[in-house]
Amino acid sequence: MIIGGGPGGYESALVAAQLGAQVTMVEQDGPGGACVLTDCVPSKTLIATSVRKQALLDAASLGVSFSGGSDGDAGVVGVDLPLVNKRVKELAQAQSADIATRVEAEGVEIIKARGRLVDPQVVRAGDRTIRADVVLVATGATPRVLPGAEPDGERILTWRQLYDLEELPEHLIVVGSGVTGAEFAGAYRSLGAEVTLVSSRDRMMPNEDADGAEVLEEVYRRRGMNVMGRSRASSVKRTADGVVVTLEDGRTAEGSHALMTVGMIPNTSGIGLEEAGVQLDRGGFVKVDKVSRTSAPGVYAAGDCTGVLMLASVAAMQGRIAVWHAMGEAVQPLRLATVSSNIFTDPEIAAVGVAQRAIEAGEIEANVVKLPLATNARAKMQGFNDGFVKLFCRPHTGIVLGGVVVAPRASELILAVSVAVQQRLTVDQLAHTFAVYPSLSGSITEAARRLMQPGVSI
Repeated sequence: MIIGGGPGGYESALVAAQLGAQVTMVEQDGPGGACVLTDCVPSKTLIATSVRKQALLDAASLGVSFSGGSDGDAGVVGVDLPLVNKRVKELAQAQSADIATRVEAEGVEIIKARGRLVDPQVVRAGDRTIRADVVLVATGATPRVLPGAEPDGERILTWRQLYDLEELPEHLIVVGSGVTGAEFAGAYRSLGAEVTLVSSRDRMMPNEDADGAEVLEEVYRRRGMNVMGRSRASSVKRTADGVVVTLEDGRTAEGSHALMTVGMIPNTSGIGLEEAGVQLDRGGFVKVDKVSRTSAPGVYAAGDCTGVLMLASVAAMQGRIAVWHAMGEAVQPLRLATVSSNIFTDPEIAAVGVAQRAIEAGEIEANVVKLPLATNARAKMQGFNDGFVKLFCRPHTGIVLGGVVVAPRASELILAVSVAVQQRLTVDQLAHTFAVYPSLSGSITEAARRLMQPGVSI
């Protein structure tokens, strides 16, 4: 029995069915869950549109002009927001339908209802009570609400409410400069809205690679975004024709709309977890071990409700590991050091393995090389001036420990580094791998050559 139909739920359902289990999945919103219907898929669809528009705006530097443009001006590139949002919603629904078809083809029963744990082996799904040998909780998380800044769905919004806007915000104030805030701020700026990004820390995305965040902030400022550092919001209120954000130091920022991106809270309350013996931490997240077991016998958990790493790929792997373990299959515990992540800004920021802050803190000994993207021949051809490739390896063996890529489609480029980290390849092995010339991936093999260890056999 699986409670929740997001990546942690439907991916585990597929594995369980393929291993011969009878599987029931309960999901109140639809297959794919919030990830597909309101969060990841819609936001990345919107961002894809914004990146396409930004490319048009930047095309003049490559000699491409548009009607109405002259002297390096790209001309007018419009955005039909209702059409953009219509495409976003339709794509999300189509993806959900594809998941339903795939899951049902494997014999999985899908119940559209809210699931609740009655005891470790009994789940209440709507008006049905189902007994199961194994229960997987994959209920996800929901946007956190800041007291004094409660969303109204019209002027003060969560990202799940953005796709109902009929017009592009004249001035969008994004409160919160983590990954979600940075992604939406960049997208709406490229779409044409004036954007102010309110960050409570010294820089945007304080938990991400500092070099990557610095590049992105420089790009955002160059594109006209107002990035306010060290500016913690204390309240957000509606005005007659917009919003006013009051900061803790007394300053204010006024705009037409406010987008709240101040974190997530797990969907774990009111579904019988603690009553069934499932332990939660102080934040309400389900406590799990490396194979996704909870404190209740036969109950596993996966995805955002565990707070391990709020990534769809991690949720899916947690779910698969849970099923493999529950059904007696060989399984490797979740290794967070091999998880690759991506920030879907423009340019993107992808990372895997160790972080530079750990190296700088002396926690890990590593050699580091960083190559600016501007020296890459393909980047020059395509007009990409912002970004870099950074690679980390062990000083004596040359084993690749991780890396960071800041570039267009960095989410695709990071795979080579991820494979190297997962398979414990050395920089010498990576350097002896052919890369297409010219290509952005050539910077990865070039970085490896810079780190090659004399006298070390491949």
